[in-house]
Amino acid sequence: MEIEIGRGKKARRAYGFDDIAIVPSRRTRDPDDVDISWKLGPYRFELPLLASAMDGVVSPATAIEVGRLGGLAVLNLEGVFTRYADAEDQLARIAELPKDSATREMQEIYQEPLKPELIGERIAEIKASGVVTAASLTPQQVVTHYEAALEAGLDILVIQGTVVSAEHVSKSSEPLNLKEFIAELPVPAIVGGCASYHTGLHLMRTGAAGVLVGVGPGAACTTRGVLGLGVPQATAIADVAGARSTHMLETGEYVSVIADGGMRTGGDVAKAVACGADAVMIGSPLARAYEAPGRGYHWGMATFHPTLPRGARVQTVQNGSLEEILVGPARENDGTFNLMGALRTSMATCGYQDIAEFNRAELMVAPALQTEGKQLQSSQGVGMGSRGGSAAAGGNNGAPADKSGALSTTPA
Repeated sequence: MEIEIGRGKKARRAYGFDDIAIVPSRRTRDPDDVDISWKLGPYRFELPLLASAMDGVVSPATAIEVGRLGGLAVLNLEGVFTRYADAEDQLARIAELPKDSATREMQEIYQEPLKPELIGERIAEIKASGVVTAASLTPQQVVTHYEAALEAGLDILVIQGTVVSAEHVSKSSEPLNLKEFIAELPVPAIVGGCASYHTGLHLMRTGAAGVLVGVGPGAACTTRGVLGLGVPQATAIADVAGARSTHMLETGEYVSVIADGGMRTGGDVAKAVACGADAVMIGSPLARAYEAPGRGYHWGMATFHPTLPRGARVQTVQNGSLEEILVGPARENDGTFNLMGALRTSMATCGYQDIAEFNRAELMVAPALQTEGKQLQSSQGVGMGSRGGSAAAGGNNGAPADKSGALSTTPA
């Protein structure tokens, strides 16, 4: 139903994860009987999880570890790992930057040119471990650099930007024809982001194996503030899942819907799948792992844009291993550990056997879900009132605080 914004404009109501709840069904199931695996092209993964292509989250070493645990990590081929032979020095420098100059100095760090030989070296390092190897390039750079990645053994190519469309228009340059490019790729492609039915459907028609859903919901992303655009994730996922159904009716081909960003807890992951996602892509929950390359900091792919940054360097609390965060055991009760175990238990509690069944779960608009009956937890800062282990060190739902504890509005 559309709401009248003014006499000349109407708009749909959209919902985020905190606005909805999964409704338990008449059946429950043993968690051991629940299958949370998913497929992308010829590959099957035990965990419906992708680690975001962000320098503070995925290094070759963490990509190998995520793959060992059953997920898929995506290396950013336009990051420090492919600009510097010794990326560790730059990561240490980024972690030490003062808040008021971090964005400016990161722009300088990322001015170093990409090096094709480093692209090959990083991909080969991950490939040699025996895990599925995935990496990300923007539409502006993919034609120039994808061959170096393929020659090194890349298994899955992610073509990723703030918003990626199948119909880019330019008067100054020849735009990338996604459909023609993907048709010639010898490996499966994931494309995105998008946040609407029509954009998702057009991306599926390019031949992509998966579509990323999410514009601006990430913990380090400022796109929604800088550009004023985005769609709350629950609605965005449900819309693109609807496009998947349309595409299947048209072609018989199934395209995976991957929820990208905005998930902090196991409950958020479960809601994303219940809205229609086949898998989730997460960044900030993994940036707080002991193994994460960001040393307790997290930043997005557009944080260092040379003229219009759309991201912030945010601080996280490093308080667990990748294994504990993904598959447990959890030693905190706020939902930020054992994310995949939480998904499995949510599915079992509602009686669903696999991801496809859980996509059809009943949902309810329920903004009281996060606060109803939780006064003691909120007042004591425990459980659901603790803001979670993945919150920034300064608290305030991931936003850094100044020394007085007040919310800081200064970009990192």
